[in-house]
Order: sequence, then structure tokens, then C-alpha cells
Amino acid sequence: MLKGFFNVPAPVNEPILGYAPGSKERELLKAALADARSKQIEIPMYIGVEEVHTEVKGKVTPPHDHQHVLGKYSIGNKNHVKQAIDAALAAKADWENLAWEHRAAIFLKAADLIAGPYRYKLNAATMLGQSKNAYQAEIDSACELIDFLRFNVSYMAEIYKQQPPVSPKGSWNRVEQRPLEGFVFALTPFNFTAIAGNLPTSAAMMGNVVVWKPADTQIFAANVLMQIFREAGLPDGVINLVYVDGPEAGEVIFSHPDFAGIHFTGSTAVFQNIWKTIGNNIHKFKTYPRIVGETGGKDFILVHGSAEPEISSTAIIRGAFEYQGQKCSAASRVYVSKTVWPEIKDLMIRDLATFKMGGTEDFSNFINAVIDEKSFNKLAKYIDEAKQDKSVEIIAGGNYDKSKGYFIEPTVLVVKDPKYTTMCEELFGPVLTIYVYEDKDFDKVLDIIDTTSIYALTGAVIAQDRYAIEKATQRLRNAAGNFYINDKCTGAVVGQQPFGGARGSGTNDKAGSMINLLRWVSPRTIKETFDPPKDYRYPFLG
Repeated sequence: MLKGFFNVPAPVNEPILGYAPGSKERELLKAALADARSKQIEIPMYIGVEEVHTEVKGKVTPPHDHQHVLGKYSIGNKNHVKQAIDAALAAKADWENLAWEHRAAIFLKAADLIAGPYRYKLNAATMLGQSKNAYQAEIDSACELIDFLRFNVSYMAEIYKQQPPVSPKGSWNRVEQRPLEGFVFALTPFNFTAIAGNLPTSAAMMGNVVVWKPADTQIFAANVLMQIFREAGLPDGVINLVYVDGPEAGEVIFSHPDFAGIHFTGSTAVFQNIWKTIGNNIHKFKTYPRIVGETGGKDFILVHGSAEPEISSTAIIRGAFEYQGQKCSAASRVYVSKTVWPEIKDLMIRDLATFKMGGTEDFSNFINAVIDEKSFNKLAKYIDEAKQDKSVEIIAGGNYDKSKGYFIEPTVLVVKDPKYTTMCEELFGPVLTIYVYEDKDFDKVLDIIDTTSIYALTGAVIAQDRYAIEKATQRLRNAAGNFYINDKCTGAVVGQQPFGGARGSGTNDKAGSMINLLRWVSPRTIKETFDPPKDYRYPFLG
């Protein structure tokens, strides 16, 4: 076999298409949406070589039009989880022994398929299944996932290049990066198709085999992802996609001796329970499993008295209400200086009044539906409680309706107590809470921000005063894993702002960086001596 030291294509961020009226991409996306709505599809599980259909079905419906059925998916059980593990382990030897450049080629091809022939199908699936508008789908299921695949291939090559800097005369020191011994479980959320694609592929890229369980509300796009991976040449069994109840899946996976790691994005409570279960079962596993997780956030924006009102207002409403506040990074608590609040308030109310809300197929809608009825009911409850509280002022929104879709009007609460419920608890929806502080209390507010929440995912400071920026950056250094200055607290880009938080927000293993990929390998150091000693005696014995 010919050998070489191969350089992978230098990654660049995928350009974001605009979908402006009259554009070719708008026409193609509209056609993909119409096609997806025109039929009902049967969605199988993918286990080894098989597309598995079961008699027990779940429905896929658009959150903004919940009476319309896009398709039905086959619901699995513990036996399907066992089959997926067996299929993964059966594929493991061939996959990990495949030369790394051939693994790289598969995922580079997947990126090109998403950038080209599958772009509109995948975006349409995300728009319909997860109620994202055209722009939010484009930056997620197209651009971010393409970036994950291309940049991760580059990081993989860099990891393999890293070698001991010293090999003394007569010896050669080297390091190889082995995949983990066993299988990896990828548990992915509803809110980002890019995360659903990245969690299984980043582990697989490094030579691991994967059992993947997506959120039920993301299955429509997950099915398209699996079609893409297969067309890209991913061998059967490397990534196995199952739709099984979480506790049922966990009962099998977290008791299996070959469980080697979990790649997770989801709620803090679920992640903590998984960690506890792994700990209780630690004696059952062949190796200590890798536990990588990004969980919740109660993300903040701090507006200093020196901030420019238009910058502040735009950052707040984009950060809070893009994708209905359902991004892990979405702004949900804002602290605004009393000096600038009146102007910011007027600007926010002005812009919020122009928001259109409705289905994703109408490209004039900025706001779409929340993901499901459970989320809708939770958010409606918080809004109703706020309406009954005399210490809370609702300056925008406050209405909701689930007759056709799960629509929550973008709602802005202004509170007198910085520890009011919605300043502390994660809502994961388009409900923003603002606390207006006296300028002289800036230092106190820094302490409040740092101690209000268990989370530490994203945060932002908006100010012109550089001393204030420096103070906030230092004092809030543990309050956010991704920190923004004069910008919204959302919108991390692969290769630019690796994403992840600490405290209750996860293990901070930074998706979109080499740091994350290093979690999916186990290094082996090799020392080779060319002229070994033939006598045990050292000179000092003479």
C-alpha cells in the first residue's frame, strides 16, 4: 500500500446564503419545503446494514402546524439498543483500522453533500420539524454542520501530527491516538441539527463506533443526516441511529461492559442523572468512560451606563428571541443601567412591534413556534404567574396560542427583584426578564450575575467604557464559557468561538475545537530503542 503524510484541505467557514426575494436559493428551499409537506414518509432506525421498521409508530408534526403529519417513525425498545451496540462493535475493527485519510474523506464528502445537493432538503427538514426560519436553519443545519465536519477533519490531522519533541540518540519516541475501547453513545437535542450531526460524527471521525439517539422532535432532520452519511460512504454499523425511550436506552447502554463514552447535549438534570448512573456502574465497564456534555444555560447580557442604546437593543432582542429563545446560548436575563434603560426600552418596544410570528414556510415570519406542547405549557405558566405578580411589568408580549401551533409571543418582563423566578430558572423559550439597576450598583450587579444561576454557558457585556469592560470580563470569568463584548450572547461559529460552558452548563469540552476531539482518543506512547544495553551495570558501580 502506498503511504504518505497527507495534508487535508484547509477549512474555511461555509458562506451563509441570504434567501432574499428572487434568489435562486430561496426558490430551491421553497421547493424543498413544498416537497416535504406534500407527503408522509416512513422513518426507519438504522442499525448495522438494516433499516429497521417497527409496528409502534411516533408522529412527526411541525410545531407551528401540529395537525399536519410529515411522517411516522419507528419506535424501538431495549432489544434494538442491544442490536445497535452489537452492530457497532461488529464494525469496530474494520473502522478503526481504516487509514485516517479515508475516514477524513468520508466526512469531507458529507460536508460537500450538505453544501450542495442536500442543503435545501436538510434545511427544509429542520424548518418543518424544529420550526426554524430560513436563516436560522441555514446557519444551523447547513453552515454550522458543514463547518463542524471540515474543521474537525483538520483538527484530527493536527492531533495525529502531535508527537514528542525529543527522541535521544539511539531511540525514537512516538505517540499514536487510539480510538476508545468500546462504543460511544451520542445523545442529541432538538434545537440544533448541527449538534445532532456533530456529536456522533466527531467521535466516529476519530475511529470510534457510535450508537446515536436523537431527541424525538429532531428525528425528521436526523433521518436526512443518516441518508447523507450513507451516501458519503460511511460503513454500516459505524453510526447506528435508534429511536428509543431515554431511560430504556440508558438501562442497556450504561450497564454494558463495552460502554466507552457519552457525547451529550441536553438538560442538566438528565446529564447529572447519567453521570450518577455511570458512577454507580463504574465497576461494570472495561474502561473509565469519557463523559462529555453541554447542558443548560441561564445566559445573561449586562448593559453598562456607557453602552450605546441601539447596539444594546439589537443584541438583546436578537439574543433573546432568535429561534424563539431555544438556543442553549439564548439571552434570558438582562441587567440594564438605569441611565440608558429608557432609550433601550423604547427601541425594543419599537422593534418588537414589527416582529411577525407564524409558520416557517412564510419567510416574513421572524418568530416561529416553540418545540412542543410541554414547552408551550411551561412557558405559558411562567407568563401567567408574571401577570399575577404586581412586582412584574410586562412591557411586550404576554400572549400565547396553541390552537394551530405552539406559539408564544416574545415576552419581556421587567422585575424589581434580581432574584425573581424567571431571572434564575431556565425557561428555554421567548421569555426575557430585565432588571434595571442603579449605575452606582455596577459592582453589586456583577456579584448578582455571578451567583444567581448554577449555569455558566454564555454571557455578554455591552459598554463603551473600557474599564467597565475589563472589570466585567475579570469578575465574570467563571460565569460564562463563551463571553461576548458588545455583541449578543449567541452565534458561536466553529473555528472562531469554540462552544461550551462550565459549572452546571457542562464539561466545557468546546465543540468545534481540537479539545473536543481529544476526548475521543486514548493515546499510546511508543519508545523504540535501536541499540539496547546488554549489561545491567551502570558506570557508578565501577
